[in-house]
Amino acid sequence: MEKLISYPISVIYYLCFGLTLVVFHPIQWVCFHVFGYQAHKISVDYLNFFLVLCTRLLGTSYQFENIENIPKNTPLIFVSNHQSMYDIIAMIWFFRRFHCKFVSKKELGSGIPSVSFNLRHGGSALIDRKDPKQAIPAIKDLAEYIEKHNRSAVIFPEGTRSKTGQPKEFAQSGFKILCKYAPSAYVVPISINNSWKIVKYGFFPLGLGNHLTFVVHKPLAVNEYDFAELMEKTEAAVVQGIKI
Repeated sequence: MEKLISYPISVIYYLCFGLTLVVFHPIQWVCFHVFGYQAHKISVDYLNFFLVLCTRLLGTSYQFENIENIPKNTPLIFVSNHQSMYDIIAMIWFFRRFHCKFVSKKELGSGIPSVSFNLRHGGSALIDRKDPKQAIPAIKDLAEYIEKHNRSAVIFPEGTRSKTGQPKEFAQSGFKILCKYAPSAYVVPISINNSWKIVKYGFFPLGLGNHLTFVVHKPLAVNEYDFAELMEKTEAAVVQGIKI
């Protein structure tokens, strides 16, 4: 029954979602080219506010736990499991004070209104997952950027989203580069739950009535651990907070 009901609701949702992307694309362009970084950042924040609002049509709700424990005025590396694109729009809006920049695959850097523009111009790292030599300097640049400006990088070490919510093994390389070149950062492990259920049928129709939770775990200072221990503690915290 849910799937049947979801067909017309999903059509309405995608119309609203697509319209939001199209409307905010020129807004971003003007903000970036005329007014600079801060104006562009605000436009991206509100783009994602409206994208989150669109998901309310699907009956989606959000809960962020322990957000008050995230350190302020310091570089941050958010490390999370990845279940769907809805992880990203929620993090950009609810973590807007931290200026989130993403490690993302290069394919997303073109062809998508608003999204591609922000990835290219907003400070994120676009990487070719088939070319490690290209990925290393891109992630290094992002690490040096957050170190200099006290901003945050978001990385999904699973490499791709989980279609069932079941966590995949974390890859080390990108996370290790971020830690190496942002030595004053704090690593903030995050466990995301139920995001995958929005796309449990695929991209159409969409799942209805899902409650997404984002659990923030104890921040870990990069300079207080060797990388192997930091990796172990981070992955354990994220995985422990995932509920299937």
